Amino acid sequence: MNIPENLKYTESHEWVLTSDGEFVVGISDFAQHELTDIVFVDLPEVGSEFSAKDACCVVESTKIAADIYAPVSGKITAVNEELNDHPEWVNESPYDKGWLFKIEPSDESDLDSLMNSAEYQSHLDSE
Repeated sequence: MNIPENLKYTESHEWVLTSDGEFVVGISDFAQHELTDIVFVDLPEVGSEFSAKDACCVVESTKIAADIYAPVSGKITAVNEELNDHPEWVNESPYDKGWLFKIEPSDESDLDSLMNSAEYQSHLDSE
């Protein structure tokens, strides 16, 4: 299981990378493995605003449709439109080409409530 140390994680298996005042968000290697073959991603609209833990997009696999939650409160500034043609990238490259959206946090201290890689591993071990 790949759990990069430079990311933060949510209990619902989203990852967050801080980058120039924006947070890049995707789903963890664990999540993509559990979902199996991703066939469609319903991305949020750029400009839409969410509170932390709000459902903001949906990832559909051959197995299930799963809500993806905003890890922090803020406004969507970009989405990975390449996933419209290549939803499988979420499986193949969850931490790189398979990112979902970018969010500009309304309160960067929301990041403090997320888990580091060791805490996320412990969370997975307890599930």
